[in-house]
Amino acid sequence: MHISEDILQLIQEASKDAIFRKNIKIGSVVDVTLKKDQGTNKLVRGKVARILTSKGRHTRGIKVQLEDGQVGRVQKILS
Repeated sequence: MHISEDILQLIQEASKDAIFRKNIKIGSVVDVTLKKDQGTNKLVRGKVARILTSKGRHTRGIKVQLEDGQVGRVQKILS
């Protein structure tokens, strides 16, 4: 499968936003990688209930707790 340069750039830009705490708000809809799924492309979608990372930036994504209780690192911010 071939991904166009434009789509690849959009994906990379969306991922860059997820490393900054200031871009994530309580109630934001996000895709996260759970700890058990690190190293895979599996993502879980949910609403942010708590922001767990205290630093302003984290290279692997800001750690959050979703409303359903699952904890993971944000990979994409959807809203």
